[in-house]
Amino acid sequence: MEARTVTRAAARRRQRQQAIAEAGTREELGRRPRRRRRPGKRIEEDEEAAVFREVVSFTPAPLSVRYYDKDTTTPISFYLSSLEELLAWTPHTDDGFNVALEPLERRQPPLSSQRPRTLLCHDMMGGYLDDRFIQGTAVQNPYSFYHWQYIDIFVYFSHHTVTIPPVGWTNAAHRHGVCVLGTFITEWSEGGRLCEAFLAGDERSYQAVADRLVQMAQFFRFDGWLINIENSLSLAAVGNTPAFLRYLTTQLHQQVPGGLVLWYDSVLRSGQLKWQDELNEQNRVFFDSCDGFFTNYNWREEHLERMLRQAGERLADVYVGVDVFARGNVVGGRFDTDKSLALIRKHGFSAALFAPGWVYECLEKRDFFQNQDKFWSLLERHLPTHSICSLPFVTSFCLGMGTRRVCYGQEEAVGPWYHPSAQDIQPLFGEHRLGGDSGGWVKTHCCLVDAWHGGSSLLLRGTIPPEVGNVAVRLFSLQVPVPPKIFLSMVYKLEGPTDIGVALELTTGDASSCHVGDISVLNETSSRHSPRPLRVPPTKLARWAGRCGQPLSGGWIQRCYEVSLRGCLLLDLFVNFSRPPGSQQQESFVCRLGEIQVVDANSLLAPLPQVQAVTVTHTRWQQAAPAQLQLSCTLHWSYPLPQVRCFRIHHWGGVRRGSRGREPPWPEKPTFLGLAFANQYRVVDLPVEAAGPGQEGRVEFLVEPVPKEGFLVPQAEWGRAALLYSAPA
Repeated sequence: MEARTVTRAAARRRQRQQAIAEAGTREELGRRPRRRRRPGKRIEEDEEAAVFREVVSFTPAPLSVRYYDKDTTTPISFYLSSLEELLAWTPHTDDGFNVALEPLERRQPPLSSQRPRTLLCHDMMGGYLDDRFIQGTAVQNPYSFYHWQYIDIFVYFSHHTVTIPPVGWTNAAHRHGVCVLGTFITEWSEGGRLCEAFLAGDERSYQAVADRLVQMAQFFRFDGWLINIENSLSLAAVGNTPAFLRYLTTQLHQQVPGGLVLWYDSVLRSGQLKWQDELNEQNRVFFDSCDGFFTNYNWREEHLERMLRQAGERLADVYVGVDVFARGNVVGGRFDTDKSLALIRKHGFSAALFAPGWVYECLEKRDFFQNQDKFWSLLERHLPTHSICSLPFVTSFCLGMGTRRVCYGQEEAVGPWYHPSAQDIQPLFGEHRLGGDSGGWVKTHCCLVDAWHGGSSLLLRGTIPPEVGNVAVRLFSLQVPVPPKIFLSMVYKLEGPTDIGVALELTTGDASSCHVGDISVLNETSSRHSPRPLRVPPTKLARWAGRCGQPLSGGWIQRCYEVSLRGCLLLDLFVNFSRPPGSQQQESFVCRLGEIQVVDANSLLAPLPQVQAVTVTHTRWQQAAPAQLQLSCTLHWSYPLPQVRCFRIHHWGGVRRGSRGREPPWPEKPTFLGLAFANQYRVVDLPVEAAGPGQEGRVEFLVEPVPKEGFLVPQAEWGRAALLYSAPA
C-alpha cells in the first residue's frame, strides 16, 4: 500500500468525520499536551491508515521508570513510597495505562445492604509481582484468583505507603461486581514521622492528603482505601485522625459512587499502637468516622460476643480478620479457615480473609488449582454469593492466563501468558449433587488444556443415574431485568461419549406476570425454562452467531437461542445434561464449555463505531540479529470505551526495495500482538527487518475493537496506522 499525501482541507474534513467522543477517558488525558516529534519524523495519510515516517535512531527519548519497566519499556503498575510523592502526584498521560476499563458492575444484593460481607485482602510476597505488568507477561504457573462470586470487597495490600491496585485486579474484580480498595499504610519510626507531618498540624494538611487519595481512586477507577496506621501517634496527630477519616470518607462518597474507607485495628484513641483484636471503646472513634473496621487476627469468641454491643446496627461494617497463614494465636486458618468463618457468621459479622494466596505460596504450584478449589469449597457454606445485574453477559471462562492463546477456536500463539485484565466472568465452582440417594452429580473446574477463546475453558464432569433423565448444574446467579427479546449462545464440546444431550436452561422471576415465548418446556408452577435451539440463525444474527448448530473448528459446537420475554427477571443460568434416547443405565459425561453469551437483541442491531485517530509515538529501536531490529512504540487511538470489552492489537510488516518500489506481499492475516484494556498500547521489542540503504521498512498496526456483546468486528471497522522507517543517511 503506497502512502499518498492528501490536501489539508480534505484531511480536516476527514478528521471531523472521524471525531468521536472518547467516553470513559479522564479529563486530564483529554488535555494531553502535544508531543514534540523527533527530527526526521513526519505524518502523512493514505486511504486506510495514518502514516508516520521515522529515521531509525538508537538513542530514544527516555521513559519514566515509574510507568515503564526500565529494561523492556512495557507499562507497569506503580506505588508511592512517601508523603511527598503522594502530594506531588497529578494525572499524567502515562497514567492512562493504569486506568481501569471496567466500571464496578451492578450487583444484588448491593454492597450497602446489611448482609454480612466477605473481604479478601491480597498480600503476596510484597506485592507488584507478575501482576504489575499491565499488558500481561509470559510466566509459568502464576497466581490466579477466580472465586469472585463469594467476594464483596478486594483489598490490594503491600507495605508501600500508597498501594495503588494494579489495574488487572480492578478490571477482573469490577467485572464480577466486587469493589477494589488500595492501601494507605504507615509503619515504624518513619511512619510516625510521616503521620506527624500531615496529622499533627491544621486541617489543611490532612485534607490535602485525603484529597489526593480521593483523586487517585477517582482517576484510576478503583473504589477506596484501607487505612492502616501501624505506629504510635502524638496526641495532636491522633486527635486529628477521626477528622481526617471523616473528611476522606465524605469526599470519597461524593466523588466515587459506592466508595469505601476502612480502618485497620491498630492505634488506640490515646495514640498508642496496641492491636485489640476487636472493636471496643478504645478504638471505636475511628469506626464511627468511616465505613468499616478491620480487626486484628488474634481474637476468640468472647471478643466477638463483646463486639455485638459495640457494633450495634453496624454488624456488617465490622470485618473480623482471619489470617489464612494461621500466624499467631488464631482460630482456624489454612484448610481450617472454615472454623474461623463459622464463628464470625454465627455472630453476624463480616469476614476479612487475609492472604488466601497461602495455597499458592506454601503448597505445590503444580497442585494450585486443586488446592485453591479445595480451600474455597470448605468455606462455601459460609460465603453468600451475589448476582450480576446487567446485560450483555458474555464469558469464555478465561482465567486471564494460559499455556497458549486461542481466538474463537483458532490457535494464535503457543506459550505461557498471564494477563489479569483478560479474566472473564467466572462461574460458581464446586460439586453439585442430586438430592436423595440417586448418586447423580456434576463437578465444575477450570481447565487450561483447551479453550474456545482465551486460555482456558470450564470442564464439567458428572454422572446421570439410571432412575433420572437428566442432571443440571447452576453456573451463574443473575438478577437481570431482561429486555423484550434476548439472544443466547453456548459453545461446548463433549469429550468421550457424544450422544449425551447438552442444553442451556434459565430461570426467571416474577413468574406470575412473566411471559416467556419460544420455550419448549414451560412448567406452570416453575420459573425454569428450556429455550429451543435455533437451527438457522436469523439474518440479523449473522455477525453474532453465524454457525449455530454447526460443528466448529476443534470439535466445538455452538447452540443459539432466541427468547421473547415480557415482565421477567432473569435469575439463573443452568447447563442440563440428559441421557441418550433409550438408555436405561448410568451415564457418565465430560463436557467442556467454551463460551456463554446472553445479549439484548437490540444491542446487536446498533451500528458499530470505528476505531479512529491511531497514532504511533515514543519509538525505541534496538539492534537485534544481523539485518534485524527490535521496535518498541506506543499506540494511541480514539474509541468510546463503554462499548468495548477490550482491543486486540495486530501488525503486518515488510521492507520495500527502494523508495518507489513495490511492497512484498503480506500474509493474508495480520499477526496478533496482544490485548489492550485502554485506548493505548505499548508495542515491545517487535522484531522487524532492517531497512538497508535506499530501502524503506513499513510496519502497519491494526486495532480491533471487541464489543461487550462478544462478536467479531469486520476489519473495515478496525483502526490502522503505519510506521515507515529508513536507515540514517
